[in-house]
Amino acid sequence: MTNARLFHWGAVCSLIALILLSLAWELVLAPLRPGGSFLVLKAVLLLLPLMGVLRQRVYTYQWSSMFILAFFAEGVMRAWSDSGLSQTLALFEVLLTVCYFASVVLFVRAIRLQQP
Repeated sequence: MTNARLFHWGAVCSLIALILLSLAWELVLAPLRPGGSFLVLKAVLLLLPLMGVLRQRVYTYQWSSMFILAFFAEGVMRAWSDSGLSQTLALFEVLLTVCYFASVVLFVRAIRLQQP
C-alpha cells in the first residue's frame, strides 16, 4: 500500500468516526439538553468534505484541513470546560481531528511528491 493510499484511508476513517461521534454525543451519550440538542447539526457540516475526501480530490483535502480546525477548537474548549462523559468525548474529538489533519497534510504531500 502506498503512502498516499494509507493517508487517504486515515482521513476517511477519522472523518467518518468524527461524524459518528458527533451524532452519538449530541443525540444519545451526553446531549446539552435531554433528548438531544441542535449541536447535532455540526455533524451535517462534517458531511461537506466527505464526498471529496472519498474521491481523493486534493482541493477538498486542502480546504478541509482548515475547516477541521474549528472542530479541534470546539473539542479543546469542551474538554477544558465540561466534565464527566462530555469531557471524555471532547478529548476523543480532539484526537480524531488531529488524526484527520495529519492524514490530510500527509496525503497532499504524498500526492505532490508522486507528480513529476
